[in-house]
Amino acid sequence: MELGRNPPQNISAEQAALGSMLLQEDAILHGVDILRPEDFYKKAHQNIFKCILELFEKSRGVDLVTLTEELNRKNLLEEIGGITYLTNLINSVPTAANIEHYIKIIEEKSILRNLINNATKIISMGYEEKEDAKILLDKAEHLIFEVSERNLGQSFVPIKEILQDSFEKIENLYHRDEFITGIPSGFDEFDDITTGFQPSELIVIAGRPGMGKTAFCMTIAQYIAVSKNIPVALFSLEMSKSQLVQRMLCSEARVDAHNLRKGRLAESDWPTLSMAAGRLASAPIFIDDTAGITCLEIKAKARRLKAQHSLGLV
Repeated sequence: MELGRNPPQNISAEQAALGSMLLQEDAILHGVDILRPEDFYKKAHQNIFKCILELFEKSRGVDLVTLTEELNRKNLLEEIGGITYLTNLINSVPTAANIEHYIKIIEEKSILRNLINNATKIISMGYEEKEDAKILLDKAEHLIFEVSERNLGQSFVPIKEILQDSFEKIENLYHRDEFITGIPSGFDEFDDITTGFQPSELIVIAGRPGMGKTAFCMTIAQYIAVSKNIPVALFSLEMSKSQLVQRMLCSEARVDAHNLRKGRLAESDWPTLSMAAGRLASAPIFIDDTAGITCLEIKAKARRLKAQHSLGLV
């Protein structure tokens, strides 16, 4: 193991990314979506990004004035180099157009540093010989998994990319007069009580395990996207995107999920599955199954999807 080498870093990319965030709010959405404060190598940049995150989370504007005030309030302004350094960050980039490129550089350097740190821990554990080799292997695997768990640039995946086959777009066959003012759920009694999902509403589906909460939510999301052509975002912290798509496919085709998992499908099921896959492929459903996603990341991703696809429901 070589010593005395500087860890992977790119200070210029860090400066350009922070400068871009101060120039344009959309750049902050990109940053919040992917980066964490510890991804920045320079301590001053970590503190600056932390303050940007806090301002963003409070839905306050982020610019030179508000950031200076926040850093000053935390007694960090002089530590990061004062208002002069913040001004230099803004002047370091003429435009925020290349923010994604800067973020990718920062993220990759951070991953390399984490890999080096965890590999060093593994080497130390091996030399110490304090535990059984099998236990050490398990710990080493966990440390490497911590690094590999972070997928570069992972975000929403359109459902049509998950489905292996491409199918023609099918016209909506289900039409009815709407008596509700919001987005319909497809459950008449539920809609009669709620008058549909209204903008900015938070609705909690509660129940004991195994009562069908996930199935209920999936049915609503599917109905809104397929029947009403309203974009829907699905964040899954338990099931993978492939599992979710399989459940939706069974529901849309009205095929027994147990038989599908076993591969016991009747010949008559295939045309039904094909038609259902076609409807889902053309539906504006976006799935994110990022492990350990935070509320702040969900907020950032939802805001970006709203800007890109007129998101109707999360």
